[in-house]
Amino acid sequence: MEQFNLLLGDINGFIYGKFLIVVLLGIGIYFTVRTRAVQLRMIPEGIKVISEKAKDKDSMSSFEALMISTASRVGTGNIAGVATAIVAGGVGAVVWMWIIAIVGAASAFVESTLAQVYKEKDGKIFKGGPAYYIEKAMHARWLGVLFAISLILTYAFGFNGLQAQTIASSFEVFVPDFHDSMAPMIIGFVLAACAGVAFFGGTKMISKITSTLVPIMAIVYILLGLIIFIANIAELPEVLGKMFAAAFDFEAIFGGFAGSCVVAGIKRGLFSNEAGMGSAPNAAAAADVSHPAKQGLVQVLSVFIDTLIICSSTAFTVMMTSDSIVETGLDGAPLVQAGFETLFGSAGLIIFTFAMCLFAFTSVIGNYFYAEANIKFISDNKMLMKAFRVLAVLMVFIGAQYSLATAWNIADVLMGVMTTINCVAMLFLGNIAIKVLKDYEEQKKAGLDPTFSAKKLGIKNTDWWN
Repeated sequence: MEQFNLLLGDINGFIYGKFLIVVLLGIGIYFTVRTRAVQLRMIPEGIKVISEKAKDKDSMSSFEALMISTASRVGTGNIAGVATAIVAGGVGAVVWMWIIAIVGAASAFVESTLAQVYKEKDGKIFKGGPAYYIEKAMHARWLGVLFAISLILTYAFGFNGLQAQTIASSFEVFVPDFHDSMAPMIIGFVLAACAGVAFFGGTKMISKITSTLVPIMAIVYILLGLIIFIANIAELPEVLGKMFAAAFDFEAIFGGFAGSCVVAGIKRGLFSNEAGMGSAPNAAAAADVSHPAKQGLVQVLSVFIDTLIICSSTAFTVMMTSDSIVETGLDGAPLVQAGFETLFGSAGLIIFTFAMCLFAFTSVIGNYFYAEANIKFISDNKMLMKAFRVLAVLMVFIGAQYSLATAWNIADVLMGVMTTINCVAMLFLGNIAIKVLKDYEEQKKAGLDPTFSAKKLGIKNTDWWN
């Protein structure tokens, strides 16, 4: 088993250290050019369409779909992952994290627009995502099934187990002999019960939970970060100077590229906002909108919320409260926790634990939503869905108690598989998303509230829009 884990580690090192960075960055740049930087040009339009109501009161609105995708994107990586990127690559990594979010948001627009174009009716709501557009537009169901299986195993079993363990381990500081006590089992049971309510409650229950918890979670965390920011405002000029000097010190960067701020920032940006990976489109497809481009624009905002706002809150908390980050000897979550304690004292520990738990739990719900959409792609069998829900709840319970390193390493490999498949699909189908964007812009110029006709644009196999 140890040798197997080492092999998985080598595979993951290649996938995430080189291959996916090049692929995702390249596709982000490509679609930024092809869409004429839609992610920047049309930010006001994206903000405007968030408030639109669904046509059917039982359907999911743009805002609810945004909150589900944000729930999954915004997880413990926004706390621990950002701190680790700063330790690994220095403070300049934050600047590159911002750059990659801006570039990658173009990919988020394309994949989410495609998911809307090829969505299907699922009762009173919708379902869709990369598996669906791969089957309908590329006529490759086998590839769609491979994508779906990879996503299900990655999100419902790999990452949800990891998020459950993160929640459980955050209580270690409060319970003596934590691992030898009943605490992990109790926490696992409570988490599994809460997850079960969401999972068995269906899509509408998930949308209600996330549209309530995610805004609260984000606003509270941002406000706390803002308080720390204001309290240390005198440090800002020095911090910004160090950030941009380090980010563009190319002699130092290329002298040790593998551990540079560029690599650390790009990796954290890519794998935090998930743009281009094929996960968020599963939520984007569920929205009831009059034109696919609307939800593409909304998903751009999800990338910015994740990286430019929440990750930045963590980054400034770390940078403005630590004179020398390296000398602290801390990394990941403990480094951010130390930043909270500088201002809030012992209460900072409780605040930080609450934030970690909320971030992780909303990710569990968002991850499950993605997986359920892909179970439905494979089969509409109701018994299969019930069995899947039971197993998904069981994984949350188990994950809270055990460090399943092998399972999570496998999940990382499978995420590489699903991301690669989605990137290939995006390159094949990107022209369709760009055609949809042009149609949207033409209607806006004519003073219309854009509505979509697949037939008018010559797009086939779009069941709902026909």
